[in-house]
Amino acid sequence: MRYEKLLIKIMKYSVLHLLPINQKLMKRFLLLIASLLLYILSFPQTSSTSQQADSTEPKTLQEVIVKAYEQNRKLAEVPASIGLVGQSQLNRFNNMNILPAVNTIPGVHMEERSPASYRLNIRGSSLRSPFGVRDVKIYYNEIPLTAPDGNTYLNQLSFYNFQTIEIIKGPASSLYGAGIGGAMLIRSMPPVWQKGFDINYLGGSYATNNINGDVRWGDADHQNDFSYTHQSSNGYRVQTQMRRDIASWETLVKASDKQSLHAYILYSDLYYQTPGGLTKAQYDSAPTQARPPAGPTPGAVQNKAAVFQKIFTVGFANEYHFSENWQNTTSAYGAYTDFQNPGIRVYEIRKEPQFGGRTVFQYKKPFSTGDFQLNFGAEAQKGFYNTQDYANNKGVTDTLQTNDDINNWQYMIFGQADLKLRSGWIFTVGASFNKSSVYFNRLSVVPPVSQTRTFDNKIAPRFAILKKIARDVSLYASAAKGFSTPTVSELMHSNELSYNLQPEDGIDYEGGIRGSLWHDKFYFDIDAFFFHLRNTIVERIDTNAVFYYVNAGATQQDGIEAYLSYQLVDHPLQFISNVKTWIGYTWNDFHYKDFKQVSTDYSGNRMPGVARQTVVAGLDIASRHGVYLSMTYTYTDPIILNDANTDFANSYNLLGARAGYKKLFIRKIRLEIFAGVDNIFNVKYSLGNDINAAAGRYYNAAPGINFYAGISFGDLFH
Repeated sequence: MRYEKLLIKIMKYSVLHLLPINQKLMKRFLLLIASLLLYILSFPQTSSTSQQADSTEPKTLQEVIVKAYEQNRKLAEVPASIGLVGQSQLNRFNNMNILPAVNTIPGVHMEERSPASYRLNIRGSSLRSPFGVRDVKIYYNEIPLTAPDGNTYLNQLSFYNFQTIEIIKGPASSLYGAGIGGAMLIRSMPPVWQKGFDINYLGGSYATNNINGDVRWGDADHQNDFSYTHQSSNGYRVQTQMRRDIASWETLVKASDKQSLHAYILYSDLYYQTPGGLTKAQYDSAPTQARPPAGPTPGAVQNKAAVFQKIFTVGFANEYHFSENWQNTTSAYGAYTDFQNPGIRVYEIRKEPQFGGRTVFQYKKPFSTGDFQLNFGAEAQKGFYNTQDYANNKGVTDTLQTNDDINNWQYMIFGQADLKLRSGWIFTVGASFNKSSVYFNRLSVVPPVSQTRTFDNKIAPRFAILKKIARDVSLYASAAKGFSTPTVSELMHSNELSYNLQPEDGIDYEGGIRGSLWHDKFYFDIDAFFFHLRNTIVERIDTNAVFYYVNAGATQQDGIEAYLSYQLVDHPLQFISNVKTWIGYTWNDFHYKDFKQVSTDYSGNRMPGVARQTVVAGLDIASRHGVYLSMTYTYTDPIILNDANTDFANSYNLLGARAGYKKLFIRKIRLEIFAGVDNIFNVKYSLGNDINAAAGRYYNAAPGINFYAGISFGDLFH
């Protein structure tokens, strides 16, 4: 009970003072945290030498070193809400894409409107994303994958381009610039490198095939990795065929004890058909159909709606240690995107060359009572786009409608200071200074018309505090300001650059607790957030399936996220050597605070596109002979589909399983054979709804029950 006074002080400061927004939600969070803390503190705190933990015990999540906020610390020492996806999470599903693994993270929901058409929703961020990824800043090996216009082609990567994923939930603008939803940090090379090769094949329902080959050569100081993936599927709806070919080469050279260089080349050639949204009547009668014709407007099949996307990217990152205290990491990249999209009404052709870079200086200084770390640097990106819109005549370009040159650029300067004390306190303060501009030149009119839109300088600060209240338990709180500028496609309205659409900005307050108990058998990570967003950008879809965007006043987005796991069995020499169960829970209260559209007042209505409650749970069983079974259950509440809150997608329960056998032979030959089934109960549900769609075309049916099987073979060279 000696911790009670300290506990009360921390709770009052981190929650009562920082989070005075939603009293009902705050009480729930306080009750949950206080109960857990008192339970934790009721146990005697033994020293690490008295635990006699088994050396074979698996590493807990909080022991994993994370890159987030340039801190390179154990998760237990990072005062932020962060979701982690590693190889164990990725390989318990179907090896086709990262979607099911990402969806195990509370507060994060990845959607697939059709094969390879992804959306990433972090705490409601996909409200403005009809396709692609917006409102989230994504980095691939230290290099911005998000383009200068704010859009991210996450589908240019294959399943095998991901080794680890860190997702920062909530505004991360203090270090990562524009992106209200947060940031995603992707690493493509394994932390422990071994030369060898891997061959992977998966086949499944809907004529699905996924073939991957990977070759690694060199040594620890000269690492090389070449990977090629071919993926194809006929799709589960009409007009949902997909083909993707991705080739990548990476090298990591350690030039000396002070310097290393990481370079990569990535080429992606993707084609996927787009079936379009269905009305409720169409979805109920034949959910696998594509959008049918409506009067003079052709359907998706008639106009051969699809996306042709080719992306070539070259990048490098150089890390140099000037001394024991100073180091710098500088990265630069160049990319070119060739994008064609025959849609329901318009055939769009885009050419998007871009380049950019990022540099981060780091200073570390230990002292008698703790450690001090300072990070500061800059990031800049520049794009030179050309966009041409034609009438779509059954999948062939017809009359030219518009021809636009669009140049955009953005830069930011950032800094962050961290103080880590031996007493268990960690303090973080950081901020970034941001500016961006868009130059628009319409060439299809005589004389050409030029416009420029420059967004005001944005300063995005962040404050965070963490205290270890027990040996393996930490409590944290943070306050951060975030913003998100409109993308180029959002600014385009009525064939001109919109001067009315404003950037989103808001303040996020968070508090959380994470830790482990019982010799790391039980792990927990619980947080609450209170986010007030102004000038919220929302999408509209007119009767011609054309997207446009408006500012929706203010929104209030509050929620609780929890992840719990328990190691039921951990006995490597027994027949059942490992049993683990886990559950992720998300509770959201997202609503418009002040939103009027002409004469209609939506204030107080729930925000569309986000389920109020989501549960994802799993059970993993493995035997010492290499046989394993993974099962995953998902529940999602009904999802509101429009601002008026009159239409919604039904709740759904999903169950999936994967079983297999894997073995490492004496000559370091690896073999894995597996098979699985998704949506075991053949539930009909919509994944990737079109929010506020005209004529109620909200629904994009997801696959029913489907099966897959695969084999993975590899050899670790001696």
